[in-house]
Amino acid sequence: MSAKKRKVDAECRVFQKNWTAKYLFTEIRGKAACLVCGEQIAVFKDYNLSRHYETKHAAKYKNLTDAERVQTSEALLAKLQKQQGCFTKLHAARDAATQSSFVISHKIAKYSKPFSEGEFIKECLVDSAALICPEKKAAFEQVPLSRRTVTRRIEDIAGNLELQLQREVARFDFFSLALDESCDVRDTAQLLVFVRGITPEFKITEELAAMRSMKGTTTGSDLFTEVNECMDRLGLKWDRLTGVTTDGCPNLTGKNVGLLKRMQDKVTEIDMDQKLVFLHCILHQHVLCKSVLKIDHVIDVVTKIVNFIRARALNHRQFVALLEEHETEHRDIGYHTAVRWLSLGKVLKRVWDLKAEIREYCEKKGKDFPELSDEDWMADFAFSVDVTAQMNELNTKLQGKGLFVHEMHSLVKAFMTKLQFLSRQLESNNITHMQTLKEVTPPADHLHRYSSMLGALHGEFSRRFEDLRQIEDKMCLISSPFTCSVDNAPSDVQLELIDLQSDAVLAEHFKSRSLLDFYSSLKEENFPNLRRRAQKMLVLFGSTYVCEQTFSMMNFTKSRYRSSLTDDHLSAVLRISTSDIQPDFDALVKAQQRLDFSH
Repeated sequence: MSAKKRKVDAECRVFQKNWTAKYLFTEIRGKAACLVCGEQIAVFKDYNLSRHYETKHAAKYKNLTDAERVQTSEALLAKLQKQQGCFTKLHAARDAATQSSFVISHKIAKYSKPFSEGEFIKECLVDSAALICPEKKAAFEQVPLSRRTVTRRIEDIAGNLELQLQREVARFDFFSLALDESCDVRDTAQLLVFVRGITPEFKITEELAAMRSMKGTTTGSDLFTEVNECMDRLGLKWDRLTGVTTDGCPNLTGKNVGLLKRMQDKVTEIDMDQKLVFLHCILHQHVLCKSVLKIDHVIDVVTKIVNFIRARALNHRQFVALLEEHETEHRDIGYHTAVRWLSLGKVLKRVWDLKAEIREYCEKKGKDFPELSDEDWMADFAFSVDVTAQMNELNTKLQGKGLFVHEMHSLVKAFMTKLQFLSRQLESNNITHMQTLKEVTPPADHLHRYSSMLGALHGEFSRRFEDLRQIEDKMCLISSPFTCSVDNAPSDVQLELIDLQSDAVLAEHFKSRSLLDFYSSLKEENFPNLRRRAQKMLVLFGSTYVCEQTFSMMNFTKSRYRSSLTDDHLSAVLRISTSDIQPDFDALVKAQQRLDFSH
């Protein structure tokens, strides 16, 4: 603080002290307030204070001595401060109750609980307070948690999160979108739009941009309209869009009238040279690839076995009792669900592990499954268990939020190499890495057939992941800049790449830091094009996993027991439950204060 500022403040304090004693005034919120009648005077002038005192209070206090006047002013000031303290405590208690209401409502939405849970939580809080701290029971009773209040709180929190996302979007250099569409329990088509953006500091934000409810048709034109409105609402600029990832359904990927074609046309209108990267969800393609294995004859029999045991309650109870009697590792078997990514491999593995118990149980029940005694079928079964286990392992690695597309591509390439390796081994009658197949030791002709099946699976992976191969060089440039060929690099980064590969310090930084930290450390003036290309690549979605995960939350939230949940409230709950942004509870409480005051 400057000397001049300190001097002015000191003079103000002296002046206030003088007119507190002389004219019985004090300062409240920037205005002079009379200690006697409470009237406020906006302008701090000696004449204004003197006139108010002379016309309204001089007759009562004119005969007081200076000491008595000071004593009187101090008494009046102490009385006013006591009143203010009471109001401050009341405001603090009310604000604490309001903030608690927001925090609990946020938890309710975060875990997709019914809005009416707030009333149950309040009842638990009050009863607990009565036992633990009875003197605080009244404070807990003041926390507003009725169903309507929780609903309003959730709406306000969702609006606050969207506002914070809008502020973050304004700092994006580039962003990409992940899109998927599905129907809820009321057959309303819900379009999910997730955005992943990157700032100049290489900070990545991945959030739900919007959930758009579509009551009518869901053509490419309809979807484009919804996406365009979503981008306008958040302030996303088309010229900063780098890529779009979908699940590959026709209304999204149609070459002539699909959503992606319309999005590319929109971008081309702005910049003729801008080309979007369109990716088909890696997870979705991975699941579709298993159709070339031709193992339906195994799956159908396994499904019949499981249904025989699980479809009737008596059979199920008896089978579980048999497993307990044998003290097996597994205590039950589950149904196969086609829409779940890991279901098939898990069911095949469980049935294989319990094949002896299943055979014994079927004999007791007089149910004959001849395939369980067929060596050829059992060999096919064992092969199916091994292959689906390998695919499940890959699928698990590909799942997760925040994975980079080059990381997912590396996992797929490694799996494809494994397929070629296992195919060669089977061709030479080597089953070292086929753990289940080793239990049945099939003949050579079976191994040759299995080798061909793995070769077909490799070919299907190569065909379906063509979109990733088209950007493989770009991914390699960003993920391995010190080993990629300068000659094969794009012309705008070749000179920068030479400077980068010649810098030993940067090479050490690359080894010890994450990609985001490394590229953020590169100076903009030295590596502008390389930084920009890194931003465009790191911001891409490799899959629509976040959409699939959110649809699971949607089905849990808007179930047949809560089918009346409105689209707006469903959108608010999904935004809260998927967001990594922390709500600004202080701002929400202040906004609630203004709202209460206005009423």
